Amino acid sequence: MISVQDVVPLLPGPIRSTALTLAGYWIYHSRFNDHFFRTLSEFEASADASIEMLHEIQRVRLDKWIVRARHHVPHYKDLPPPSNKRNHFEAIQETLSTIRPLEKDLYASNVGSFIANDVPRRKLRRSHTSGTTGTALPLWHTQEALAEEYAAIWRMYRSYGVQLRDPKMSFGGNMITPFRQLKPPFWRTNYYEGQTLFSTYHLKPRNLHAYVAAIHTTPSRYAQGYPSSLNLVAQALLDAGRPLPRGRLAAVFPSSERLLASHRENIEAAFCAPVANRYGSSEFAVSMTSCRLNNLHVDMEFCIVEVEVEEETDEYVRGPILVTGLAPSATPFFRYRIGDVGTRSKRPCPCGRAGDVFLDVDGRTDDYIMTPDGRLIGRLDHIFKDMHDVAEAQICQDRKEAVEIRIAPRISFNRSSEDHLMREIRRRLGTEIEVGLVVMQEIPRERNGKFRAVKSSLMGQLR
Repeated sequence: MISVQDVVPLLPGPIRSTALTLAGYWIYHSRFNDHFFRTLSEFEASADASIEMLHEIQRVRLDKWIVRARHHVPHYKDLPPPSNKRNHFEAIQETLSTIRPLEKDLYASNVGSFIANDVPRRKLRRSHTSGTTGTALPLWHTQEALAEEYAAIWRMYRSYGVQLRDPKMSFGGNMITPFRQLKPPFWRTNYYEGQTLFSTYHLKPRNLHAYVAAIHTTPSRYAQGYPSSLNLVAQALLDAGRPLPRGRLAAVFPSSERLLASHRENIEAAFCAPVANRYGSSEFAVSMTSCRLNNLHVDMEFCIVEVEVEEETDEYVRGPILVTGLAPSATPFFRYRIGDVGTRSKRPCPCGRAGDVFLDVDGRTDDYIMTPDGRLIGRLDHIFKDMHDVAEAQICQDRKEAVEIRIAPRISFNRSSEDHLMREIRRRLGTEIEVGLVVMQEIPRERNGKFRAVKSSLMGQLR
């Protein structure tokens, strides 16, 4: 199926903004519907709720999902009923204890059995995971789940003084400009949302001065995007001696990658605005949003987060996290082992907000790929988003003239799969770089048991 992202780079420059504006209209109304506004109002009302009230909200939502799953989700037809304990926290713990943690492999092997059969097919929305430690998993969700995730996000945005129709600049993975384009502009406008989208595939030294100039002239109240890309343009603003005036932006909201301390420092210095981080997932199973003390607060109305404790001190517990989504989606993720490690504080956050608070979540730390002409390109897992014939994949680079694509193929992988993979790689990395394809049984893991989707030995030269 051809997507807007496939078509936009092929269009003449001015028409790209028209296409992005039309897409922006559709995206805006799919996210910000009546359910979104109702949920945002509820979430804002519970922002200052006590921990007891938050547990009550969690229990009501969890019990409703458990009952629904028992009747309408084939995989969970034998699930025990929810606990009848009076204490809400104890009831939640007892209910979850009857559910075995869900592994990604189990979900991937029989996706259909996890889809609730009480959702009409016309209301099912298909998506995919980002493919951090392999290729993308197919997902199904509802408009209501999407709306509730955005309600959690916008509760945080609004706490920084940002409003829904405020203009913004975005540095994400959308292909808005052909890779072969050598001259600016490397950005286009979605006029419906007041959004300027900057290409993250043209961030090379000789182009950065154009990005700096455009950032200064773009009417924006806030910025959002991948930390790796925001960090590159932030460094360019600082190197040029042209940080944004203080007060120009209300905040910067990174997403989709782990935010490094060095990234935060550069971004805040260059944009002269606080960085508000968030941790979420494509499965609509978890959401944590940061406070002004840079701690991550679990959005407890939206999810439950458990820690499988591997390390414990008087201050915190640390280990792999299990997430349980509470939004009314098409697919329940109960105690889902999402693959990340979290550090949960044992003490309330000094900001005063009640509830579970994490000091850190160690997700992906992807490197950049450097192209022969000096571009630095991050967040390349989009290449593998539709590659269901590949079980695991990794991009490695030891010299800027070449990359090695490592894949662990499934039985269904064939010449057509390989051709599709190479087309996606060339779309994002161009034709000048050498590409080697290496087939292996599985991708070698790091010491933490995971592997990075992109791994480059050149990054030490840039840090």
